[in-house]
Amino acid sequence: MVAVLQALLAIAEEAGRAVVEMYRTALPVEHKGPRDPVTAADRRSNRLLVQRLNEAFPAVPVVAEESDPASFKGFREAARVFFVDPLDGTQEFIRGIDEFAVMIGLLEGSRATAGVICRPAIRLAWAGAVGLGAWRIDPAADRWISMRVSPTDDLAQARIVASRSHHSARLERALAALSAREVRKMGSAGLKGAQVAEGLADAYVDTGAGTKRWDACAVEALVTAAGGRVSDVTGAPIDYRAETLANERGLVVSNGLTHEAILARLRVT
Repeated sequence: MVAVLQALLAIAEEAGRAVVEMYRTALPVEHKGPRDPVTAADRRSNRLLVQRLNEAFPAVPVVAEESDPASFKGFREAARVFFVDPLDGTQEFIRGIDEFAVMIGLLEGSRATAGVICRPAIRLAWAGAVGLGAWRIDPAADRWISMRVSPTDDLAQARIVASRSHHSARLERALAALSAREVRKMGSAGLKGAQVAEGLADAYVDTGAGTKRWDACAVEALVTAAGGRVSDVTGAPIDYRAETLANERGLVVSNGLTHEAILARLRVT
């Protein structure tokens, strides 16, 4: 699995470099739906990632955000599947905020088992595999630093991260109900997940249906590898084989110790 992580990291970093070449340039912005923009950078990264993954892992379907769904038809029956977000945090990318990421997650059976998240604007990355460990990576120095989730077990002392761009009245009510010590807003589901895996936040909460499976897979693998837990807001595991690719019941990503308390508060909001 170490070799797999290294291969995925190299692919994500290559895509990240392609994205950064287009960062803070005047790119046309299209919209796939409300608050769902897409740019040439998303599509360029998507093409590169799918090509490289197909070359390195030819038998594994790639479910990528900007791909034609026909290209990954039948993935639900495959033993292994890659879930790819070529530019997670497109709204921040467009606004010139460096909170965007490239994500690759590997599903084996029903479990997210390996994931890499690359933050190319500042040359940082995170990688993890369940049963192996999780690391924060400085690509420039080629340093892999082992990391674990935080030891916080009191929700009143917890630090929560939540979406900057995909906020809603429901999310604000939920965050208020948690009564946590601190709530920080930031872009990219992947970067919020990395904050939890690295112990810089105790949980990431999203109550809406705005995220997709490619937002969850790498995050779940990384956080689980670091000792944390991921579920939907009801406490059920994320079903990557479901008919929909949307996380219709939101996401709760935590250090594990605060998870049940968060779920209990969310049930009454």
